[in-house]
Amino acid sequence: MAKLSVEIVTAERQLLAEKDVDMVVAPGAEGVVGILPRHAPLLTTLRPGAIRIKKDGGETAMSVGGGFLQVNADRVLILADAAEREDEIDAARAEEARKRAEAALRDASRGGSPAQVQAARYALDVSLARLTVVRRRRGRESRQ
Repeated sequence: MAKLSVEIVTAERQLLAEKDVDMVVAPGAEGVVGILPRHAPLLTTLRPGAIRIKKDGGETAMSVGGGFLQVNADRVLILADAAEREDEIDAARAEEARKRAEAALRDASRGGSPAQVQAARYALDVSLARLTVVRRRRGRESRQ
């Protein structure tokens, strides 16, 4: 049976290099995209969200702050603006980041420039992506 190889890279480091992956689910710019073996070549931008890597019945999640996803010949390459593995995310810090981003968005919406509003929305989206990954991890841990 065909499998995928997946590599996730940021400017600072390589987060993941995995072979024999069954499926990759990522937050594409136009919606969530699922990549299976033998997928057609694809290049898309990513929005902040959760990336899920499915392998042998298990699942690993990561948060991503945007970037690019390329599929070519059963290889998925993700060039992320920022990314964190689920075990690297501190839930309390992610929650504090969400609160700060919501406050910044409120302030920017009351009189900030369009660029300030967009930056605050992006910060909120990134913090929500991190929280989504943390909550999924907690859900899996509670079922075990």
